[in-house]
Amino acid sequence: MEKLTFYALSAPEKLDRIGAYLSERLIRDVGRHRYGYVCIAMEALDQLLMACHCQSINLFVESFLKMVAKLLESEKPNLQILGTNSFVKFANIEEDTPSYHRSYDFFVSRFSEMCHSGHEDLEIKTKIRMSGIKGLQGVVRKTVNDELQANIWDPQHMDKIVPSLLFNLQHVEEAESRSPSPLQAPEKEKENPAELAERCLRELLGRAAFGNIKNAIKPVLVHLDNHSLWEPKVFAIRCFKIIMYSIQPQHSHLVIQQLLSHLDANSRSAATVRAGIVEVLSEAAVIAATGSVGPTVLEMFNTLLRQLRLSIDYALTGSYDGAISLGTKIIKEHEERMFQEAVIKTIGSFASTLPTYQRSEVILFIMSKVPLPSLHHPMEMGRTGENRNRLTQIMLLKSLLQVSTGFQCNNMMSALPSNFLDRLLSTSLMEDAEIRLFVLEILISFIDRHGNRHKFSTISTLSDISVLKLKVDKCSRQDTIFMKKHSQQLYRHIYLSCKEETNIQKHYEALYGLLALISIELANEEVVVDLIRLVLAVQDVAQVNEENLPVYNRCALYALGASYLNLISQLTTVPAFCQHIREVIESRKKEAPYMLPEDVFVERPRLSQNLDGVVIEFLFRQSKISEVLGGSGYNADRLCLPYIPQLTDEDRLSKRKSIGETISLQVEVESRNSPEKEERVPAEEITYETLKKAIVDSVAVEEQERERRRQVVEKFQKAPFEEIAAHCGARASLLQSKLNQIFEITIRPPPSPSGTITAAYGQPQSHSIPVYEMKFPDLCVY
Repeated sequence: MEKLTFYALSAPEKLDRIGAYLSERLIRDVGRHRYGYVCIAMEALDQLLMACHCQSINLFVESFLKMVAKLLESEKPNLQILGTNSFVKFANIEEDTPSYHRSYDFFVSRFSEMCHSGHEDLEIKTKIRMSGIKGLQGVVRKTVNDELQANIWDPQHMDKIVPSLLFNLQHVEEAESRSPSPLQAPEKEKENPAELAERCLRELLGRAAFGNIKNAIKPVLVHLDNHSLWEPKVFAIRCFKIIMYSIQPQHSHLVIQQLLSHLDANSRSAATVRAGIVEVLSEAAVIAATGSVGPTVLEMFNTLLRQLRLSIDYALTGSYDGAISLGTKIIKEHEERMFQEAVIKTIGSFASTLPTYQRSEVILFIMSKVPLPSLHHPMEMGRTGENRNRLTQIMLLKSLLQVSTGFQCNNMMSALPSNFLDRLLSTSLMEDAEIRLFVLEILISFIDRHGNRHKFSTISTLSDISVLKLKVDKCSRQDTIFMKKHSQQLYRHIYLSCKEETNIQKHYEALYGLLALISIELANEEVVVDLIRLVLAVQDVAQVNEENLPVYNRCALYALGASYLNLISQLTTVPAFCQHIREVIESRKKEAPYMLPEDVFVERPRLSQNLDGVVIEFLFRQSKISEVLGGSGYNADRLCLPYIPQLTDEDRLSKRKSIGETISLQVEVESRNSPEKEERVPAEEITYETLKKAIVDSVAVEEQERERRRQVVEKFQKAPFEEIAAHCGARASLLQSKLNQIFEITIRPPPSPSGTITAAYGQPQSHSIPVYEMKFPDLCVY
């Protein structure tokens, strides 16, 4: 060998003849089964290849690859392994001169075939598979960075390489089922095909450029489809974790796009398959978020929300094409529910990794997809009688709750913009109790910025709230602006939510948490005063019971008021206020425990059957609270005013401002300024009886006014267009006549040079002539 190597280095032009001779000898020896000489020939070729790097080595390489191919074609496992080892040595050599005509198609096919070896002997099978994996690794190293070589990223090659590696990854349990002795364990671990396949796959993906990611990922998806590996989803998740951690971070969004496209392509597959894809997408998206997700953020959420809607349709109709026929695959509703939960979980887990600005965009995007029923969106009924829009609302609100959980934003104006808050609060007035509960929990998630939410999970009247260890910060200027703009809107929806008959314990716990968090996160003196007025108004709802609420709801409202006032009194640290609240609570404990949370919000509530004659000692008095807080610098005048929600004529279907509301206001102004009221009424003497009558009648007048407004709004929402147009036209002509009368009274015409004109009934009438038509005397012309 030393003499042969020296000769080859001295006369490199002889390399091609040396290679041709050794190749001829090896082929002859293989045919005659003289395997000792075969090994000698390959050893000679290997040493010559390692020693010689001249320009004429290309012809020698051709002879070398021809001999390796001959060994790989043999049925003898030892010759296959020998040929593979020689090829791996060749693959690690960096050639000085490129080759324009070399092809590795045979080697890719043969090495892939070896990766799927099914030899009867387990040890030999393992060696053959590992040789196949090493061979593929050698092909990748030899060709991946050489633009002049055959493109290994072509689908025809990737469709063989990637499935071969995944096949060995998939059978890791089979390799681990053997129990080697402790002394042999390290050696056996090195011989594990699964670990070698994983290392090779990582190397392959790590070398992938931007344009090659798609060709590398598609065979993975096809392999998982063909072998039904989405349903256990363990192997699929492992594969994509390897992929996401191996590729370059800036290419992560390409993998996400591939998974999204695959999810759309499998939209009619079984729910378990789709759920597996979504789980993999969740894991991949979380890893990708640490790098660069790029423009796929909203695309991902849009795809997931679309799949959510499709799943709802499938569950309601019972089939993938909307009609059940012979041969149609029947859908299992519980599997669709599992898929929907997987989608919601994925939305939440991915959103939690996004920065604040992208999270805000996602929140607005999801809220824009929530269907708000109106006259333009008729309600559709499904197979089970459930409403499709209702299910969509619930699923989207669940998704929104997942996204908002843990959302941290210092500026509430950006966290809860007006368009988002309007849609969210309009949803809170729907009759469905589950939807209202989701809205309350979403509001709590946004407002809670210091992790105080769980401290108000149970409603109680603690004598010392310091045990809660609340985190309280001073209200910022941005929060003050937010409350000035939206506080009355929030108060109104809280007030209306308290009056719902279908409320259960969870609703009251959410209302209590919302009130408490507003007091801690967003409260200044004005907000505290308004919240106290709001809770006292809720107490009046339970006391007066105009809504005919059940006994449990009334007791719950009493208990809710007691819990909140107990909390706010200790937060304000006004001794007289705290004393009054504690006195009322102690009175209730002794004689009316059914008005406290400890008796109401339990598994078996202890209620009173008669709540009509509640004595004043059991009620929180607005006069007393305004007196004690007024002495501590709070606005006593505002505290004395009872809370009345803003009249917006908002129906239970939509928050959208209708034309009827605007016209109702115009009708009200018109009615107050009508000619029938122009006659002056003589001044009525003000006496005690007059004042008493005015106070008593004010409630009835307010109810009549509210009913009149409702009728006007209903008329303009439901009446035909022609009738509304005729009404508006009549009002417009009436308004114009009124304006003409006003102009004639206020604007006096100048005296006419032409004198006066006699009217029809003999009365003189002034007639005005424009200045440009007047004829002036000559003396006036200068």
